[in-house]
Amino acid sequence: MAGKQILFDEQARHALERGVNTLADAVKITLGPKGRNVVLEKKYGSPTITNDGVTIAKEIEVKDPFENMGAQLAKEVATKTNDIAGDGTTTATLLAQAMVREGLKNVAAGANPMVLKKGIEKAVAVVVKEIKKVSKPVDKKESISQVAAISAGDEEIGKLIAEAMEKVGKDGVISVEESKTMGTNLEVVEGMQFDKGYVSPYMVTDSERMEAVLDEPYILITDKKINLIKDLLPILEKVMQRGKPLLMIAEDVEGEALATLVVNRLRGTLNIVAVKAPGFGDRREAMISDIAIVTGGQVISEKVGATLENTTLEMLGQARQIKVTKDETTIVDGKGSKEEIKNRINQIKVQIGDTTSDYDREKLQERLAKLSGGVAVIQVGAATETEMKEKKFRIEDALSATRAAVEEGVVPGGGVTLLQIAPALDKIKESGDVATGISIVRKALTEPIKQIAQNAGVEGSIVVEKVSSLPAGQGYNALTGEYVDMAKAGIIDPAKVTRGALQNAASIAAMVLTTE
Repeated sequence: MAGKQILFDEQARHALERGVNTLADAVKITLGPKGRNVVLEKKYGSPTITNDGVTIAKEIEVKDPFENMGAQLAKEVATKTNDIAGDGTTTATLLAQAMVREGLKNVAAGANPMVLKKGIEKAVAVVVKEIKKVSKPVDKKESISQVAAISAGDEEIGKLIAEAMEKVGKDGVISVEESKTMGTNLEVVEGMQFDKGYVSPYMVTDSERMEAVLDEPYILITDKKINLIKDLLPILEKVMQRGKPLLMIAEDVEGEALATLVVNRLRGTLNIVAVKAPGFGDRREAMISDIAIVTGGQVISEKVGATLENTTLEMLGQARQIKVTKDETTIVDGKGSKEEIKNRINQIKVQIGDTTSDYDREKLQERLAKLSGGVAVIQVGAATETEMKEKKFRIEDALSATRAAVEEGVVPGGGVTLLQIAPALDKIKESGDVATGISIVRKALTEPIKQIAQNAGVEGSIVVEKVSSLPAGQGYNALTGEYVDMAKAGIIDPAKVTRGALQNAASIAAMVLTTE
């Protein structure tokens, strides 16, 4: 039996630190407008070229098991930040690296890690409060376009995203697809999104991004629980003869039916994704008939005398594309008749006027927005597949960043906000190791701007010195090498991204420091 390896104290913490450094060093060169790209080798297919922190982080595995643990912790910082705000992954990794480095020096010098952790948490709480104070709301089309352009590093993309948000609303559904042509363009189509994902992760078509994409599928909509495969066989055979994928929306799919579908999906005989119907009770009924109207299908329900065994292809809905993630399903360009959708919208409007309950009204308005909003589709085109994939990644990132900006506002970018908030930490009255913990965070706050400057080929500490003495909101524009008013120069970050990056970095750093 292979024995377990165990490391203690210094050795353990330094192994973790080496892992964090390996990952952070690979990621941090991508920070800022003059950040470099990283090439990732793929076991098959052409290599990926990217400057997206989280994409790089996900690829990194280190041979030494202890160092690998450190790298995986740093990876968690990146993925967590990406999940919250869709951007800021590089900044988060960099902050974590700085806090771990400073913290371990102090632990080695005899500081108590638990007390340091208290100091770090105190400092982070103050910085988060300050970020809130500095942030400005984003509501105009110009400012939305600015945020998107910075995240994607491309003004055209910024304009596209702002336009998409204008057309379908800030909470509207925006889908990013690969285009068959060279250009990147925007169209608004009939469609909707609801908050239910696949019933089994084995149904995904893209395992890297954990999503299922069905092109030109049939859509079976029923209010029944499906647990016997024999109910489904007749319609499955009809769909298979047509060679098209199938999306099943049912109250639930379980037991033998689910097992059979998954096995066939894995063997490749059936391209099928099953999704639970959204909502509850009467509202579920209304929502699935909305879906039926958008896709031009019928709800297979015993209430209207329709059973699964007698279902024909004409009763199924259709759409141009359907995307299913673990949490939501997006129907793009449903084939329902415009007339019927219009009638349904008017019907809901009448109900909104008639209802006396605020809760019902809110739910009806949600349904109305889903039906009338449509889906904005950004079609990404490029000369080569590698370039198109890279561009698609960038647009999706920019989309998340823009949504985050609309939610919590924006702050001056380029690492300026964190640097200029740092002096606020000097006002906290603490002593001993708590004060040391606070100073660890204070030091880390200078790292992002330092790295942005270094990537642009300038001495980082000189820039930090200079920007610290400038009025609030002014900083270093790494692209032009000038000191400017960041907001006026259009260099802004979503407040949610800056906040999330710091909170996640501090949480992982505290974990590494308190490891024995």
